[in-house]
Amino acid sequence: MKSPLSLDVLFHIGPVPITAPVLVTWAIMAFLAGGALVATRRLSLQPSRFQAFLELIVQTVDGQIQDTMQAEPGPYRAFIGTLFVFIFVANWSELIPGIEPPTAHLETDAALALLVFLAVIYFGIRASGVKGYLSTFASPTPLMIPLNFAESLTRTFSLLVRLFGNVMSGVFVIGIVLSLAGLLVPIPLMALDLLTGAVQAYIFAVLAMVFIAGAISEGSPMKNPDERMTK
Repeated sequence: MKSPLSLDVLFHIGPVPITAPVLVTWAIMAFLAGGALVATRRLSLQPSRFQAFLELIVQTVDGQIQDTMQAEPGPYRAFIGTLFVFIFVANWSELIPGIEPPTAHLETDAALALLVFLAVIYFGIRASGVKGYLSTFASPTPLMIPLNFAESLTRTFSLLVRLFGNVMSGVFVIGIVLSLAGLLVPIPLMALDLLTGAVQAYIFAVLAMVFIAGAISEGSPMKNPDERMTK
């Protein structure tokens, strides 16, 4: 059986090799972007069942942001919500025969972790300014600057390892069981793997919220960062 760590180069765009996880990622991005355009094309004050379902998702994301970050959800809704939905759909893409979830490969998880790392910097600077954000690395004393900087790198790396390890191990185990036991026996394992994929998407999003909350904690917690910057 092929290792989940291996990559299939499908074609090249110039000198750049395009692998299967990259192509699946592009397909998921196109699906989500197209779905968002269709879903928001005809919004109404009297929502349909589908619109009510989408509003419930947004309200759930907002509630989680408020509970976790103790901040107004508006500035963070798009990033956190997109992060969760993408990872959720990517993890569940294994339901399509012949498709491995892109989150079972290091390059996808590394890109997601890098986005969180950059988002922490962005929202931290938005909340406190460049000087205020950089001063957080000197807390509680300037002697902690190297350790605080190292912590920001290691926690980003932990996001990568956690998501990759859980998703890849699920794909690998199910592949082994399929090769040994046939099609019907692994169904309970596949259901468990889908549950794990949903949980991992939730954990990744929550950890991103925790990291961003730490970066904006110097400001007033329940205010929009744009409002803090105007003061």
